[in-house]
Amino acid sequence: MAKPLMWQFPDVREAEPGQELLAVGGDMSPQTLLEAYTRGLFPMNVQTEADGEALGWWSPDPRGVLPLGSLIVSKSLERSVKRFSVTFDQDFLGVMKGCRDARKDAWITDDFLDAYLCLHELGHAHSVEVRNKAGALVGGLYGVEVGGLFAGESMFHLERDASKVALVALVEKLKAAGPENQLLDVQWRTEHLATLGVIAIPRGEYLDLLGTAVLIEPAFGQLSSTR
Repeated sequence: MAKPLMWQFPDVREAEPGQELLAVGGDMSPQTLLEAYTRGLFPMNVQTEADGEALGWWSPDPRGVLPLGSLIVSKSLERSVKRFSVTFDQDFLGVMKGCRDARKDAWITDDFLDAYLCLHELGHAHSVEVRNKAGALVGGLYGVEVGGLFAGESMFHLERDASKVALVALVEKLKAAGPENQLLDVQWRTEHLATLGVIAIPRGEYLDLLGTAVLIEPAFGQLSSTR
């Protein structure tokens, strides 16, 4: 029997339009994290005047999503796909560390590493690894899966197009599991992600899609761990 949550999350639907930081505090236990994603929230540290840094819970408005049928694969990316090999869930910690080391703001702290590694060991967080012909890990992404929701957290590349190749592989995996009602969340639409087909939708629309997505079967665990 599941333990009751120690923390009470706000109702995301009651947030003011454009308000994105909805709560501060709590923990990153597996139960807390899964409840947050189910409600349309995700954690990222925030600077505070009193405490310096605290755990923040975010819900972007608008929300960045990638419709599975809208992924844009250029000719050059098609060629890059053939240059790399892709695996799933073979080096989750390595991918997280790659994402951490690639970002200047270093929001992926040791606490985040520990929390998401625990989620991974419980079967709720997954990674896509991209390796070059020498077998070196040169790119990838990771995220959290709740039903048909895949919430992308971060991605990295050490060689050109390696992170994009990871995204292509992820979309293929999700589509193979059944694209209907699958939801690929990327948090915010950036100009870079827009070139790959990511769009921005109102938070209310995202929450409607989320409510349906979390009820369907997850894609990971249904397919082969390599491509």
